Amino acid sequence: MADKLRDDEQQTVPVGVGDALESDVAADSETAVTGEAVGGVGSEGEAASAAAEQPPLKWYIIHAYSGFERKVKESLLSRVAAYHLQDKVGRIEIPTEPTTEIRNGKKYTIDRVFLPGYVFVELALDNDMWHVVKNTPRVTGFLQTGAQPNALSEEEVNAMLNRSDVTREKPKLKLKFAKGELVRITDGPFNNFNGAVDDVNEDKQTLKVMVSIFGRPTPTEVSFANVEKVEE
Repeated sequence: MADKLRDDEQQTVPVGVGDALESDVAADSETAVTGEAVGGVGSEGEAASAAAEQPPLKWYIIHAYSGFERKVKESLLSRVAAYHLQDKVGRIEIPTEPTTEIRNGKKYTIDRVFLPGYVFVELALDNDMWHVVKNTPRVTGFLQTGAQPNALSEEEVNAMLNRSDVTREKPKLKLKFAKGELVRITDGPFNNFNGAVDDVNEDKQTLKVMVSIFGRPTPTEVSFANVEKVEE
């Protein structure tokens, strides 16, 4: 019996079986690693494919109710956020220019919309975005010819929007003058002089006013901002 126990204790794993087990474990490990790598590549591939399917961002013009351009911008941004489509929308611009108004003798500068009823939107336009824009309150549709909305280039959009940049340094006055109208000069060498308007230059925002110097009518050019109307 003792001899048999000693024989049992001395038994070893047959040659080749251990190598086979080690090979199986190594193979399983390699398969797991390879599977992870393939899974990773697959996820990246799906993301790349989804990105490739999305249309590029392009500029479009949408028609809005005149006077509601800012409301349309706010509503559109809210709808885009609600549908989680922020990646399909870029810039939204409203063409404005600074305008100075005189109310109760005081000057106020406001941003006036100089293309009423138009909102410039940068979109990756697909079916979803088309419906989101089209169903935004106070939007009547896209600027388009035929069945497709017209896409604009960056240069075309800049040419239309940059009008506000050009005029920002010299705000326009929302004033109307007529030839023969009596005005008072409020600044410059002829401050407090009254005179009649002889000519109106809307582009330069200047007037030619005839003032009396030593009893002789003398023309002088003044800015819209440096005169006020005289109540007769």
